[in-house]
Amino acid sequence: MSKKKTFVLRINPDTFKQIEKWADDEFRSVNGQLEWMINKCLKDAKRLKNSPETKDEE
Repeated sequence: MSKKKTFVLRINPDTFKQIEKWADDEFRSVNGQLEWMINKCLKDAKRLKNSPETKDEE
């Protein structure tokens, strides 16, 4: 298993509620949803190559 970097994220409470609802809708944790969103954005911007860890996490 790969190591993950931890950090503090300050986020608007309304934004957090929307991400939390989206995560619930897709049966993910908020943390998992944020990871998925970040990876998707990086792939869409062609800043992340597909690797076994990031491939088709949908």
